[in-house]
Amino acid sequence: MKLSEPQKQVAYDNHRFRVLVTGRRFGKTTLAIRELCYMARLPGKVCWYVAPSYRQAKQIAWIQLKERLADLRWIKKINEAELTIFLKNGSRICLRGADNPDSLRGVGIDLICFDETSDIPETAWTSVLRPTLSDTKGKACFFSTPKGMNWFHDLYQRGQNKAEQEWRSWLFTTEEGGWVDKDEIEQAKRDLDIKSYRQEYQATFETFSGIIYYGFDMQHNVKQFEMPEDVNIIHIGMDFNLDPMASVVSYIKDGIVHIFDEIQIWGSNTNEICDEIHNRYKNKKIVVYPDPAARQRKTSAGGKTDLSILQNAGFVCKVPGKHMAVRDRINSVNSKLCSAAGIRGIVIHPKCKNLLNTLAKQCYKEGTSLPDKTQGLDHMNDALGYLISFLYPITRDFTATATQRFTVGVR
Repeated sequence: MKLSEPQKQVAYDNHRFRVLVTGRRFGKTTLAIRELCYMARLPGKVCWYVAPSYRQAKQIAWIQLKERLADLRWIKKINEAELTIFLKNGSRICLRGADNPDSLRGVGIDLICFDETSDIPETAWTSVLRPTLSDTKGKACFFSTPKGMNWFHDLYQRGQNKAEQEWRSWLFTTEEGGWVDKDEIEQAKRDLDIKSYRQEYQATFETFSGIIYYGFDMQHNVKQFEMPEDVNIIHIGMDFNLDPMASVVSYIKDGIVHIFDEIQIWGSNTNEICDEIHNRYKNKKIVVYPDPAARQRKTSAGGKTDLSILQNAGFVCKVPGKHMAVRDRINSVNSKLCSAAGIRGIVIHPKCKNLLNTLAKQCYKEGTSLPDKTQGLDHMNDALGYLISFLYPITRDFTATATQRFTVGVR
């Protein structure tokens, strides 16, 4: 498979420092491997591929790199433990993770290819890896989908500045990349909230500050409605705190989550919440989506975990094996409140005043991408997040794109 036209623009450019901003499924990893092989064709070169973590480096690029070099018949020896390939001409290609800074020191490098640069700490470049290029006058490539206004955004701006003669940068959307069907892109628009869609598919640098749940609209997400008589299953998101215990109560019809009630009790515990649920929703099957900490947490006397109390109360419990990243949980809620295609999948009854208040007011902690929990506006939102993120999860993944074939010797 040949390189796409946008990939060629980057691959055939000779600037020392190249910065590529792309949407998902552009073929960044394939392009990085091509760059590594192109440099390593020269004798005695040291080339590094750096991912956010060792695990990601192995998962994303290791198999694909070995296949390419095997096709070229360049391999002399492979060190699986250190993710290093020694070539017959004396060059070597190493895969490293930025989560272990000590593994990045003390080597003169001819080429570094950063993959998913947005998730790599800036200090891995400035304090550790930039000096390794000085003796060799080596080169660096920075490839990534954007993730806010971080140091990767600064690198992109540097590449746009004509005064920076060693730098060049490009920005391509997923559609411009040419490897993803338009139908799939349209589906993503329906599935994702507007900021996530713009970031992941249109490669824009989005700011995640101010109001967290920007998808929420009092006019469009809040409606009067009555629960149909044929609804037999109640879905409850639950956050465990003594002050308060918070739950959002819903049913699902035609793909829409109808939040018709909320439970907020101060100075309470899990046993009391179970009693309240039984009293309010008789003759209904109850499915609870609790904080994953319920597996270990104990908010009631008697030494039982919150999860075991819920199960003993006769509730079906849907609990992920581990906590979802906060950013992914927020994205899941925002995408259901309003997708990039304008589809709203959550309606809230006006009587749920605590939930409406917290959705409208909770902000990010200043200077961070984390929710501000100092104002007491997080409990109902967290309860909603546990429910929505389990049923409609959205996660950032680092799965490599479909394999492309390329010719190394052509620039």
